[in-house]
Amino acid sequence: MDELELLKKHWKQQDTEYPHVSANDIYKMILKRSSSIVKWIFIISLLEFALWTGLSFFLKDTKNAQHFDKMDSDYLLIPLTVIGYVILAYFFYLFYKNFRRISATDSAKILMENILRTRRTVKNYVIFNLVFMVVSAMVVLYIEFDQDTALIQKTQAAAANGEVFMFYAKTILIVAGVLAVFVGILLFFYWLIYGLLLRKLNRNYRELKKLEMES
Repeated sequence: MDELELLKKHWKQQDTEYPHVSANDIYKMILKRSSSIVKWIFIISLLEFALWTGLSFFLKDTKNAQHFDKMDSDYLLIPLTVIGYVILAYFFYLFYKNFRRISATDSAKILMENILRTRRTVKNYVIFNLVFMVVSAMVVLYIEFDQDTALIQKTQAAAANGEVFMFYAKTILIVAGVLAVFVGILLFFYWLIYGLLLRKLNRNYRELKKLEMES
């Protein structure tokens, strides 16, 4: 049983064995715990960004990456990368702002609003990352079909045999399957890390609602 549960257990208890615990004491404990959770959300988002950035540099020297670098893809990839970094920087700013806002909260009602705001920010962050992954995969697939010589030859051969539709369908299904696996892995990661923190934050929100009703 954590410190907050002990405070709740003895809140308003008149037994002389325990000191009287006020609602304000419990609120301060919830505030402290909520602030810590939001701080970890901010830190983990930065670590996640560092992980993906490091991974991209690590994979840059692979055969597939070098093959792709030879293509004329900057006109699509540079704007996509810039947009991605700008939006991620905005989310990092929001996470930090949420942490600072919650740390300075002085009422249960405002703290509840800030918790809801943080939950929305995390959900939007997860949605953006998943959508950005899908869009990036579609852009890469377009560049491959547009510029990869071997793939173009296979497409032309399929067209000559009247099987171009089946060729496109198989290729898209394979890419979609691989993408679904990566999206599933990413979703599991988000559920495991951010989901755990959000569940704790939701518990704090419910405790604040009870506190408001009982006070």
